[in-house]
Amino acid sequence: MTTITKTPGTTAPSAGRAPEPKRDLKIATGLSHVALVAWALITAGPLLWVLLASFKSNTEIFLGKPFALPNQFSFSTYANAWSDAHIGRYFINSVFVVLISTAGTMLLGAMAAYVLARYKFPGNRAIYYLFVSGLAFPTFMALAPLFYILKGIGLLGSFTGLILVYIAYSLPFTIFFLAAFFKSLPYEIEEAATVDGASHVRKFFQIMMPMARSGLVSITIFNIVGQWNQYLLPVVIMSGPGADQKLLLTQGIAQISVSAGYQAEWSTLFAALVLTILPMIIVYAIFQRQIQAGLTAGAVK
Repeated sequence: MTTITKTPGTTAPSAGRAPEPKRDLKIATGLSHVALVAWALITAGPLLWVLLASFKSNTEIFLGKPFALPNQFSFSTYANAWSDAHIGRYFINSVFVVLISTAGTMLLGAMAAYVLARYKFPGNRAIYYLFVSGLAFPTFMALAPLFYILKGIGLLGSFTGLILVYIAYSLPFTIFFLAAFFKSLPYEIEEAATVDGASHVRKFFQIMMPMARSGLVSITIFNIVGQWNQYLLPVVIMSGPGADQKLLLTQGIAQISVSAGYQAEWSTLFAALVLTILPMIIVYAIFQRQIQAGLTAGAVK
């Protein structure tokens, strides 16, 4: 028969008592959920108000209840914004510029990041830090030099000049992000391809890029959103004769609000804002999983 001894000063844990750490974890989880819901409401509130205001008249916007439903849901304001306010033209211009500049950024940035991350050569770190230093250079400090440089080479007021500037400004963050991502990829597959006789170009396009797909998707979405919402650079670069036909969405919306003055049709302006915001929401909703995978892949490898 076994004798159970009890050490003085100690008490046996209660069988029906829940451990304290689990209780604290539940409380912390509940508070975090409450904070996330509050943050979602704060973020979605202005977007919801803009969406409702795009269907209202000026009287309903300023004299009605802010979040009240409009008297009637009519898409005439969107039709006016697309045709009369030339939002359709600005939208097509923005899509063209962002697609070309993002493709150029990803091609050049991925190649540069791959070389800097996987190959050792004299000056490797110096070139890397030179690219990364561009992250600390504010956009507004380069506006005047960019204006005179593009004017001197005849690219002021052209899509070509704007695309080149977009690529140059997007490369630092692209290289910084992808260099760390390429470093986290295994070297064994690349070495096996080298043994099989694969060239550097083939290894990059057929092996490394598919392996880095999640990271490439993530940084592509960041570049699209950043270039789509850019305002200062187009204002400076898209100037001169004929520039009115080449305005981007951000310039077009600003022009609508400024030129109309006190006679502004605010519902048309809000409809233009919805047409500007909606594509980015759709893009993020479609690629949400890839973005999250790309951001967390380097941390778990």
